[in-house]
Amino acid sequence: MGTFGTLALASMEERLPWFRRMPADQRSWVGLVAQAGIAAFVEWFKNAETTQPAIASEVFGTAPRELLRSIKLKHTIDIIRVIIDVVEERLDELAAPGGEHQLREAILRYTRDVAFGAAQVYAQAAETRAAWDARLEALVVNAVLRGEVDDGMHSWAAALGWTAKPVSVVAGYTSPEEEPEVTIDQMQRAARRARVDVLAGVQGRRVIVIVGGAEEPMEAARPIAAKCGPGPVVVGPVVPDLYGSSVSAQAALAGLRAAAGWPDAPRPVSAADLLPERALDGDESARRHLVEQVYEPMCNAGAPLLDTLTTYLEQGSSLEATARLMFVHPNTVRYRLRRVTELTGLSPTDGRHAFTLRLALVLGRFAERRPGS
Repeated sequence: MGTFGTLALASMEERLPWFRRMPADQRSWVGLVAQAGIAAFVEWFKNAETTQPAIASEVFGTAPRELLRSIKLKHTIDIIRVIIDVVEERLDELAAPGGEHQLREAILRYTRDVAFGAAQVYAQAAETRAAWDARLEALVVNAVLRGEVDDGMHSWAAALGWTAKPVSVVAGYTSPEEEPEVTIDQMQRAARRARVDVLAGVQGRRVIVIVGGAEEPMEAARPIAAKCGPGPVVVGPVVPDLYGSSVSAQAALAGLRAAAGWPDAPRPVSAADLLPERALDGDESARRHLVEQVYEPMCNAGAPLLDTLTTYLEQGSSLEATARLMFVHPNTVRYRLRRVTELTGLSPTDGRHAFTLRLALVLGRFAERRPGS
């Protein structure tokens, strides 16, 4: 057995380039596996092939767990082929007179079982790794939702192969007809087709998906939204990396809660497009955004701008009525409304934008109230 193990290793060195590149300790582990396989075959053949060989424990049980990560299943099959060739070349020395045919058939049956045993070992390892990755992925998503994004969480994400930037978070609901694991698996396949990275987790009926590496987050969210169950799908703002992902997640979840206020919202919908509903639902970050990014720029541009916008909205978006009440030319009203759009990105002539502007005006006036008034 020692002789055949040595011959098998020498043949692997000669025929398998990947084997020559392996460290010496890993090559010695492969030698132990080869010798264990030959020894198990001898014992099995000695017992007149009446027992089922315990391939996983007798052959692969001699290898440390690290070897599974170093040698792929394809390489394991290559090793089995080399050992078969080495044994068949010396078959006449092994077989009793006239027993060559019986020994060859026994070797073929045994190596078939070895191949199946190897597949079983790798399948079990893959299942264990998949279960561990799923738990790790859930931990990363939970940390993002809790705002506990630190170096430790980045280590978890790195263990899952996460390197993507920028990042956005998508929030939706699972389908009641499907298991959460099935939903996540479908989203991951959709993400791979879209060439983006995802980390997904399910909390109750909510499904949270961290998307990385997407140049157009809304486009990347469409195949993911298609795998969600009925209900809104909200995309949080883009952030540079995982460290800022909690901001995107909070906006996406706030939008998911408030989306009921806009039944005709597109799917997916940006959390920024749900700012008025989020503000009405009590989202402080949405209220701050409307005051700081919408109201205050108009306020700093001068009272005429605010007065014109207020009058225009109160007069049912009528240019002529606004011009008459303010004693200005309609072109002046048009200019001031264009100025509002330049400052805020919201057009007063658009019904949805007008609703957002009206709410920003109210929240801005609330913010300017004196304490106690």
